[in-house]
Amino acid sequence: MTKTDDPFDCQSCGETVPFDEARRTKTMGGLDPTKWQTLCCPSCGSRLQTIYVGE
Repeated sequence: MTKTDDPFDCQSCGETVPFDEARRTKTMGGLDPTKWQTLCCPSCGSRLQTIYVGE
């Protein structure tokens, strides 16, 4: 799995979210969920980033 030490900045609420605290949700657009994860803000639920996690 891809790991990052960089936090994500939420464009909706302004919170800085560490990778370990981001909520993982189902991907959109038909992306393979075994290879991609969508990370969302735990405070407001907005999408932070979709990341590649598998080969």
